[in-house]
Amino acid sequence: MNKPLHAFFTKDHRRLDDLLDKATEDPNEINMKFYNPFRTGLLTHIKMEEKILFPAAQKANGGLPVPMAAKLRLDHGALTALMTVPPTDKLIKVLKFILDKHDLAEEEPGGMYDICESLTAAQTEEILAALAKTTEVPVHPPNNLPIVLDAAKRALLRAGYDFDELAEMP
Repeated sequence: MNKPLHAFFTKDHRRLDDLLDKATEDPNEINMKFYNPFRTGLLTHIKMEEKILFPAAQKANGGLPVPMAAKLRLDHGALTALMTVPPTDKLIKVLKFILDKHDLAEEEPGGMYDICESLTAAQTEEILAALAKTTEVPVHPPNNLPIVLDAAKRALLRAGYDFDELAEMP
């Protein structure tokens, strides 16, 4: 079966993974030359799902949200919150953990992308055209105030993740 939406988003996941891997190649320093485009890319990817893909699937589903969309939206909130603070080794560890779980839920057979692909089959070209027109999300520099990290930790808890537990995992 041809799955252009699945392919589009999965390819973008790999692009983002590559940027994050390059940003963290040196264990002693996060390379901002790659981390900054990763941040912008991740936020833009989330924007495409939240503003285009998920609403199209909900509309095609008779106005009912796709059941797994609620969890993915909580993940999106957590990931977005992590993009507001400066990257540290702990933050990268937590980020990679969440992205692995989140991306799998979207990409696996029967996952969100398959569901969206199936529901919106008649609108594939229209959705791809809208995705192609998506503008990059503007970002501010990371904020290192403790209150910002605290807010990010609360967003992670809402999504079912404990930042401190994940940061201390082996």
